[in-house]
Amino acid sequence: MRKIRQVLRLALEAGFSRRSISKSLHVSRDIITDYLTRTAAAGLTWPLPPEMDDAQLELKLFPGQPDATLRRPEPNWEMVHQEMKAKGATLQVLHQEFLAEYPMGIGYSLYCGRYRLWQKTLRRYMRQPHVAGERAFVDYAGPTMEVLNVQTGEFRKAQIFVGILGASNYTYAEAHWSQKLPNWIAAHARMFEFFDGVPQIVVCDNLKSAVTKASRTEPVVHPTYQNMAAHYKTVILPARPRKPKDKAKVENAVRVVERWILFRLRKRIFASLEELNTAIASLLADLNARPFQKMSGSRRSQYEELDRPVLKALPEQVYEYTEFLSARVGQDGCFNVDGIDYSAPHMLSRQEIDLRVTAANIEILHRGKRVASHTRSGGNSPIIDPQHLRAADLHFGGWDAAHALEWTDTIGPHTHQYLQQLLATSGIKEHGYRATNALKRMESEFGSSRLEAACGRANAIGATLLSSLRSILRKGLDKQGATDLEHQEATFDHPNVRGSDYYH
Repeated sequence: MRKIRQVLRLALEAGFSRRSISKSLHVSRDIITDYLTRTAAAGLTWPLPPEMDDAQLELKLFPGQPDATLRRPEPNWEMVHQEMKAKGATLQVLHQEFLAEYPMGIGYSLYCGRYRLWQKTLRRYMRQPHVAGERAFVDYAGPTMEVLNVQTGEFRKAQIFVGILGASNYTYAEAHWSQKLPNWIAAHARMFEFFDGVPQIVVCDNLKSAVTKASRTEPVVHPTYQNMAAHYKTVILPARPRKPKDKAKVENAVRVVERWILFRLRKRIFASLEELNTAIASLLADLNARPFQKMSGSRRSQYEELDRPVLKALPEQVYEYTEFLSARVGQDGCFNVDGIDYSAPHMLSRQEIDLRVTAANIEILHRGKRVASHTRSGGNSPIIDPQHLRAADLHFGGWDAAHALEWTDTIGPHTHQYLQQLLATSGIKEHGYRATNALKRMESEFGSSRLEAACGRANAIGATLLSSLRSILRKGLDKQGATDLEHQEATFDHPNVRGSDYYH
């Protein structure tokens, strides 16, 4: 805007030099000279006529220009602001549409400048343009709500989760017990159901449930949070550390929720979390229906017009909470989840594995590939999959006395009787397992027929040691006939032999 009146006042009334006026008004001395020359040529003196305004003064000094009072048409900047929220909208296209309707309208450069000036009249959180359906912002409110435990009389604090859509300011809020990962994920799922759709991007803070490593350039999103985003086909964008402007939209939404919901509930006593969420939902509907102060419509109407038509559809399957954990397989081929041991394939012993844990299953991932899975157990006993064991471990783990005796039936009754006696005297499973393997090695070395004969001889003489049985086989005693074992009386006289007559 030209500073003609100020120049004339300082020059003609105060008597300031042109240099002083130039420093005071930041106007070049050439322009000051031009103003004074035009004033003298127009026959004007100071003070100016009281009825002469700035527009008339400018027209008097610059008669060749159009009447400043006849301003060229300007658009409705509020409507332009709403149009700019649509995906793909640009000021250039909107200006062309404006000129098509008003050919004498302002030019493109002035159009952009006037729009920027109008934006500055809005609240700070509205200055950043948001494309419809593009972003949702999430965070926790600082204040908490207290819930009474009727049985103990103690109060427990509930955290307040807040989410907001960028374009329409449509707001969601709920209470849950903590900011831990399960509550954080479940709140997102309920927020998407409330929005009846999924935005392209979710902007979050750097809490541990969302980000495992905060960084301005390469933040690491929690695997479980990332899995949830993949299910809903959205993208997680953590705000930069110590940069609240990245999520200014939800910062303001938190303040609005604190003022219009939490403050109004401060005097009420809630006996359960469900009761608190019911009260929040009621006031939330009122908040979203409340008219804007400087714009037409409400959060609800803006949501119906802008965000809802372009939000991505909810997936058909309900999201199942999934945790991603890391574990090291022990020497025994097992890893631990919630105090229970689960087996892994024996080739992964002593190696790092990734686990995909749901309420019902545990999936074992190695180098990005699924190698095994278990159904989660509610007991305390280890869960061992026989397919994960080595051949030797599988043989020992699956061994029992009945199965061993079935094997001896293929050899013969003497072997069955011999092993049965050994198993009867075995105190623990390992003794019977070792005895069975020893008999199998003897069968492999000497053959089943000789083993059967040796067991028969051992049974006859009462030999119960495996070393005695092996001695019989090595010395070939199993090949001797049964008559060799019959007891015979001595038929000769000897001074050291008393004979049978001595005892009668």
